[in-house]
Amino acid sequence: MARLSAMTKMVGLVVGLAMLGCSLQVARVGADFVPLYVFGGRFVDSGNNNYLDTTVKADAPPYGIDSPTGRPTGRFSNNRNIPDFISQALKLPEPPTPYLSPQLTGERLLYGCNFASAGAAILNDTGLRLRNIITIPKQLQAFPQYKNKLAAQVGGREQAERLVNKGVFLLSIVSDDFVNNYYSPPFSSRASQYTIFEFIELLISELSKILLRLNELGARRLLVFGSGGFGCWPALLAIRGSTDGGEYVFWDSTNPTDKAEGLFVEGILSGPADVVFPINLNTMLAMEHEA
Repeated sequence: MARLSAMTKMVGLVVGLAMLGCSLQVARVGADFVPLYVFGGRFVDSGNNNYLDTTVKADAPPYGIDSPTGRPTGRFSNNRNIPDFISQALKLPEPPTPYLSPQLTGERLLYGCNFASAGAAILNDTGLRLRNIITIPKQLQAFPQYKNKLAAQVGGREQAERLVNKGVFLLSIVSDDFVNNYYSPPFSSRASQYTIFEFIELLISELSKILLRLNELGARRLLVFGSGGFGCWPALLAIRGSTDGGEYVFWDSTNPTDKAEGLFVEGILSGPADVVFPINLNTMLAMEHEA
């Protein structure tokens, strides 16, 4: 039950992999800010799916209705999403560019990269019926290609590696494994194969492999989101989606509003241990400066 409870926190875990003895070196390039690398699904997708022939897109109204242009940006929100708020807290000139965007060139490579794709989850079979998304294995495979581009921009692999080690890695992938897999018969047979507790054990095992791979790729500071409380989702309560992004927590059947995203990030930055564990992001960043 303790594990189940941990999986349902707003933010399940912040892992300071730097504490494993991995020394952080400040890159001479981009030393005045911390890059952000984003992996996961729809909560953190900033537009990758717009470049894919997939059924999961946020490229039409009302998405983006409260953005500066009033038009959809590929984010599953009325305006900003979590990576946007974290980028602002990290003092980045702009949020990390989607990996598939042709604009991921030049100085933008220094700010990080967003590999997230709506529909991606811990288990590959979770997104099968959604067609043509960037699964987590594909997101991880894309990272070395990004690092090659970064190395060309900053003058070598050593410089690129230092900048990556300095960055914050964000991973948000848990919820769809429940909503679009375990609780979605007949599209999935997982519920007939596993009890809910066995399924959670499977997810923990597979998530551990993903975290280890991210560490191998250069992650030293990692934020991992929990699944949230499914019973609060409008889709599960049969409540209509919001038409006022400033008044409600959810913008549509499952995705938070701009205002809710901002509150989530406040918890990530400075929340207590019952919100973000074992330490919040501000504390993690301060530890580097004190070292």
